[in-house]
Amino acid sequence: MLSALRTAARRGVHGSFRMLERTRGADMVLFFVLMTHKLSHFNIMLDVRNMELTPDDVLIAVGTLALVSFWTVWLSYRWRLIVLAALNLILTAVLYSDLVYFRYFQDIISLPVLLQAGQVGSLGGSIASLLSWRDIAYFADWLLIIPLAVYALFSGRRPKELTFRAPKRVRMAVLRLSFSLIVFAAGLTLVFVPVNAANQTWAKGLFTNNWWNVSVYNVTGLYGFHGYDIYRSVKASTEEKALTVTQQQTVMDWFGTRGSLRASLAENDKPFGAYKGKNVVMVQAEAFQNFVIGRSIGGVEITPNLNRLMKESIYFNRFYHQTSQGRTSDADFAAQCSQQPLPSGSVFIRYADHTFDCLPGALKAEGYGTSVFHAYEGGFWNRHAMYTNMQYDVYYNKKHFQLDEPVGWSLGDKSFFRQSADRISGQKQPFYSFLITLSSHHPYKLPASMEKLDVGEFQGSMFGDYLQSVNYTDAALGEFIARLKAEGLWDETIFIFYGDHDNSIRDWEPFERFLGQKLNPIARQQILKQVPLIVRLPDGALGGTVRSDVGGQLDITPTILHLLGVDSSKLAMLGTPLVTDTPLPGKTVVFRNGSLTDGAVYYLPSAAADGGSGCFDAITGAVLDDKACAAGKEAAAEELEASSDLIEYDLLASGKE
Repeated sequence: MLSALRTAARRGVHGSFRMLERTRGADMVLFFVLMTHKLSHFNIMLDVRNMELTPDDVLIAVGTLALVSFWTVWLSYRWRLIVLAALNLILTAVLYSDLVYFRYFQDIISLPVLLQAGQVGSLGGSIASLLSWRDIAYFADWLLIIPLAVYALFSGRRPKELTFRAPKRVRMAVLRLSFSLIVFAAGLTLVFVPVNAANQTWAKGLFTNNWWNVSVYNVTGLYGFHGYDIYRSVKASTEEKALTVTQQQTVMDWFGTRGSLRASLAENDKPFGAYKGKNVVMVQAEAFQNFVIGRSIGGVEITPNLNRLMKESIYFNRFYHQTSQGRTSDADFAAQCSQQPLPSGSVFIRYADHTFDCLPGALKAEGYGTSVFHAYEGGFWNRHAMYTNMQYDVYYNKKHFQLDEPVGWSLGDKSFFRQSADRISGQKQPFYSFLITLSSHHPYKLPASMEKLDVGEFQGSMFGDYLQSVNYTDAALGEFIARLKAEGLWDETIFIFYGDHDNSIRDWEPFERFLGQKLNPIARQQILKQVPLIVRLPDGALGGTVRSDVGGQLDITPTILHLLGVDSSKLAMLGTPLVTDTPLPGKTVVFRNGSLTDGAVYYLPSAAADGGSGCFDAITGAVLDDKACAAGKEAAAEELEASSDLIEYDLLASGKE
């Protein structure tokens, strides 16, 4: 029976091979049809608002496939089939990798991200949770393609391919070359014409500004994006990394103006220097979003300890994370160094040897001891190198902790806080300690014994698991605060708590059920970008204050330096202090993809995720005239360019030598 099946399979493959061989060009047509279908389905799975597949998109997809495969026409039929099968496998793998990456990061993989490939292996369960059995559809054609390629590879040369006489061989070569050039020219036209039209109209400036990768994909198609990404990465690596003296001065003047603004906010401001010499403890909470604060499920508070903390603290309820592809490392960099992340990749990976003005270094200059705590692999996100550069005295990582409470990626937050407090309590004052939690990390599944909430209808879903993990981290934080009080440190310390980024859950239906309302695109953006910021002052001043003026992670370090009375006017930082007598008028939060909000308007660039594009009312989501966002767009572009130039060209290095 088994032998008969093998024989039938061989005959089936042999028959398919001969049929394709007799139908000239059928192999290329099959390649184009299969890959175009996959690209179309990929676009549907992204499900980004205002990014539906258009006829131009189909033409671009066909064009890029032609540019990738035109040269296979030069090959004999047997080898062309083998190469087209290999291209199918490679392009499908690229497509699927992009899909999985998008499900977590809401972006497409770029070449600098591949330099961070070591981070991917550590995602473990997160990657597994991003896979779906339905994804097998992307690989179904391999059941035909691979056997055909293997058969072609081992079937031997066709006799007629060896018996062509010289004149016929020449004619065949000329025909193949001519046809390949036609395919190449057609592909180039199909790609260039619509891309150029978009670049001259609605996507003007696409290839000169630091746009979101998905915005570029929306114009170039998937493989067009990767081609362009390789081009710009190679160009960036081969170009001389230098700005003219005038350009450098322009950037530094921009930072000087921002520093002067911070200095003006300090003049006659009561909080400035009010807590000089106090300790600073800052907690960056993994995937901790703002929408859970103050809410209950089944009559039980999700964050009871944070709710109590808010009564003696200042709570910013319109505070935003400003991360990009670097996620947790971006939040770390934005909060500590008050700079925008990179449009592609992570500063921690790409520029850890460059010079920055960061909080640990600023406080060391004031006589502080500095420490950072994170119970994970010390080399993850290149933290060893970056933290040394940021001037931490000591970095406590996984090897410094006893793994007595294994949860998720590593150590549970309760044990993490407890063991961290053991070291913090023994530090010489004044000190600055930065703690990064881990238990509320995607995919959020806790051991059953640690699940204390009854999440009701969300039981068994990732959204329900997220609520459980947030509740657990809140409980761990409550124990940590109690420990700081018991050690006599609470009233000698400025305590800051904030979330690092969103939770990567893109199914909005459970959010709407949980919140009890439909969410328009701008409401979704607010949920996606808002994380809590809670600042507790040593004397409990301003306790119970809720501030609704906008702020972002770039403002955290300037806020701390302001409270400690440290002059930051000469430091190259983007942010401004948030704890002041009077909020800064016109304060705007800028995001790496070019989005922005000042609390009144919310601007989204072309094809921003879940929001379309344009100028909107930040409260109602109503569409506004573009003029309402024009000034903000210009200022945002200047900020992003200044930050990128400072980071990439290492402009602070010469002044620190």
